[in-house]
Amino acid sequence: MNSGLSVSALLDDLADRLGPLFPRSETRDRALRYLQGLLSQCERKNSWHLAEWLGDATPDGVQYLLDRARWDVDAARDVLRQWVIDTLGSSEGVLVLDETGFIKKGQYSAGVQRQYSGTAGRIENSQIGVFLLYAGPTGHAFLDRALYLPKSWTQDRERCRRAGIPDDVEFASKPELARRMLERAMDQGIPAAWVTGDSVYGGNRSLRLWLEERSQPFVLEVACNEPLWWQSFQYTRADDIAAALPDDAWQTLSAGSGSKGERWYDWALTPLTRLQPTEEARHWGHYLLIRRSLSTPDELAYYVVHAPRDWVSIETLVRVAGQRWKIEQGFQAAKGECGLDEYEVRRWASWHRHITLSLLAHALLVAIRQASHQQKKLVPTGFSGHSPSSDD
Repeated sequence: MNSGLSVSALLDDLADRLGPLFPRSETRDRALRYLQGLLSQCERKNSWHLAEWLGDATPDGVQYLLDRARWDVDAARDVLRQWVIDTLGSSEGVLVLDETGFIKKGQYSAGVQRQYSGTAGRIENSQIGVFLLYAGPTGHAFLDRALYLPKSWTQDRERCRRAGIPDDVEFASKPELARRMLERAMDQGIPAAWVTGDSVYGGNRSLRLWLEERSQPFVLEVACNEPLWWQSFQYTRADDIAAALPDDAWQTLSAGSGSKGERWYDWALTPLTRLQPTEEARHWGHYLLIRRSLSTPDELAYYVVHAPRDWVSIETLVRVAGQRWKIEQGFQAAKGECGLDEYEVRRWASWHRHITLSLLAHALLVAIRQASHQQKKLVPTGFSGHSPSSDD
């Protein structure tokens, strides 16, 4: 995709890709208008306000689009993934995993229960969505989403049916949902040099082994008590490894810029012991990357690294670890500008439809801003954009 396309051309391109998913032209047009509403200055992006923005007297049309209208939401997700790669794809891309909470009242919304929500920072009545984001050198946008269903739901099939959850949807942990999203992306040939995520995903050994089997490099956070082989074939806790490192093992590096400037930390890198059964495997290394706060040295974070040995430098790994903040920025933008968390739906299909359309809106917003940035770079220095005329 040409990043210099105009806003109207970007809209037309996305509309052309989404169009075949809708058997009825009325549904297609409403979906495209819904996308535009999510990107509008509409005060809130819920059914009533979006219906008003669309010119409807009631939210019935919006609710029909999200609930009963015929269209394939997973095919729309696939369009989203390809759009993002066409827009942002790079051999330096990083796949980032994380979840976010959606605070809800009542007990009827699919997957809702009292559970820890990072959004609220406490246990709340909420839904949890697991997300996959693509971070490239020129921008970042979401590729995929999955609604987490606690066992309290999957063990009550009648409750699931009332929320429109298909009978074949069984319990899957957050790391398992993440693995499925990664698999869809990798099977499509997504150009991604690395995978990163917090300890919810890094602490899952099955996920790490699966990535190793796919020869996919990763920098994944783990808890302080993660058992690792270090200097022997005896398990050592990650924090005990950090405590044993000499002072000269540490260096101060930036993990990238944030809202308050560069994110400076002390970092250390040490190799881990691993049996390598094949010649090919011996070209790959396992490491522990450790981050230490400059202002509060007792605050440390730990990352398990798997990568080709000739890829590994502490500067590269620190950069990859810093990409995890991009998904937090993505959540902030998708919620603040694209209505990600302002839905008023309860059913399984409706949640996935709204979330997917919101992520498409966010990806379109990213593409628009990227195109605007490219156009500004093409304007010669000192050019005001004002052309003199005979009236001047």
